[in-house]
Amino acid sequence: MPSAPAAQAAPDPATTTLAVLLIGPAGAGKTSVAKHWAEHRPVPTAHISLDDVREWVRSGFADPQSGWNDHSEAQYRLARRTCGFAARNFLANGISCILDDAVFPDRPVVGLGGWKRHVGPGLLPVVLLPGLDVVLERNAERTGNRRLTDEEVARIHGRMAGWYGSGLPIIDNSQLDIPTTARLLDEVLARAIASPPSW
Repeated sequence: MPSAPAAQAAPDPATTTLAVLLIGPAGAGKTSVAKHWAEHRPVPTAHISLDDVREWVRSGFADPQSGWNDHSEAQYRLARRTCGFAARNFLANGISCILDDAVFPDRPVVGLGGWKRHVGPGLLPVVLLPGLDVVLERNAERTGNRRLTDEEVARIHGRMAGWYGSGLPIIDNSQLDIPTTARLLDEVLARAIASPPSW
C-alpha cells in the first residue's frame, strides 16, 4: 500500500526570498520598520526606500511640502520605476527586498497596480497604520522636506483608512516598538505566503 505524501510545510518567511511592499502614511514608521526587518533577517535582504530614490534628484527636486504637482508626479513615477527595477534585480539574484511607499487605496491602478507591474505578481503588500495622534507626533519629530504640515498628515491618514476592508493585512503599530512591529510583520507575511491576499 503506497504511503500518503508528506504534508508540505508552509514556507518560512524568515528564510524565503520575498518582495514586500510596506504601505502607510507619513510618520507610520515604514522606513524604520523596513530597515530593521531587512537588517535582522537571516537571509540577504535589501531595503528600497522610495523617498531616498526620489531624493537622488537634486536640481529641480520637487519638495513634498510644496504640494502635489506635475513635477512631483513625474518624479514619483520615475522613482517607483527605478525601485521596481532594483527589486526585480535583487529578486533575480535571490535577494529579498522590502519597499516602502504611501500607496492610496483610492488610486488602485496607479498605486498597487503600478507596484505589481514594476515588481511582479509575487509582491506582498502590508499596511502599517497607527493612529492619527501617533502619526502626527512622529511627523513633528521629522526635519527637512520629510516633515509635512499637520493638515497634510491628517489628510493622508484619512485616505489610508480606506485600506480597512480591502483584504490587505493591516498592522496598527501605535503601541509597538520597531522590533515588535518587525516580528509582527513576519507573522503577517507567513499568513500571506500560505494564503496570498487577492488584490
